[in-house]
Amino acid sequence: MDDTVIVGVDGSSSSLAAADVAAEEARLRGARLRIVHAFARPSDLDPMIHGVLAETEQRIHERVPGLEITRTVVSGDALTVLRTESRHAVLTVLGRRGRSLFGDLLLGSTTMQLAAHGHGPLMVLRGRPDPQGPVLLATDGSPASNAAASFAFTEAGLRGAALTAMHVWNTWSEATPYEEPGDPLSVVVDLGRLELRHRRLLEDAMTPWRAAHPEVIVTPRLERGRVRQQLLEATRGAQLVVAGARGHGGVAGMLLGSVSQALLHHAECPVAVVRAAS
Repeated sequence: MDDTVIVGVDGSSSSLAAADVAAEEARLRGARLRIVHAFARPSDLDPMIHGVLAETEQRIHERVPGLEITRTVVSGDALTVLRTESRHAVLTVLGRRGRSLFGDLLLGSTTMQLAAHGHGPLMVLRGRPDPQGPVLLATDGSPASNAAASFAFTEAGLRGAALTAMHVWNTWSEATPYEEPGDPLSVVVDLGRLELRHRRLLEDAMTPWRAAHPEVIVTPRLERGRVRQQLLEATRGAQLVVAGARGHGGVAGMLLGSVSQALLHHAECPVAVVRAAS
């Protein structure tokens, strides 16, 4: 990775808003910004380069003076181009939905595919305008959630924001419903012990990141309930939610977990999806 934040721009209002957010993310990191546009028809190229892209770059220069900005215009489908570009970026930023014949889709296909197949952290704009509140981290102790924690703590530090580390547990997501896994006749679930185990998991998951980011105020939040429902409700009071691409409990081979998909489709604030290092 180099010190570049990339943003996909296709002329849609969502992608233009993403460019503004990407510029701020680049400023916070002391990074460069690269505006990426993929085109399929040469007839669309001239008005995009001299119209939307030029205007976007000018607007960003006015808002973030001194930011180094480059443009990459490539022939090809958006997913392939952005996936290639994301290999060399510290962060990729996309709008909720780009130009498409399917305007009623909740989330653009390129965005969802890049979340599953891209490289590095992906930030997707969605939810209410100008969201306020802490950075919300969804954690379950999985490798992907550890990578998400690293990103979330860094992001909170850059933004000067507090961080809420949220872990949701329930009895039906346990590996076994038995009190003692070796005793198949036992059907008693000790809720107290389960809650204590999950509380320790949450604390243990946060310990190294607290030490690495002492400037970040952290509030652990342990909830019992349905994971997706609890996290989606929590996004109403967050400025950004960060999740691993796939955590515990996912289907083997899935590149994007159900929790990440739910957040990308329904969160009420921007979403960052982070993949564990392979």
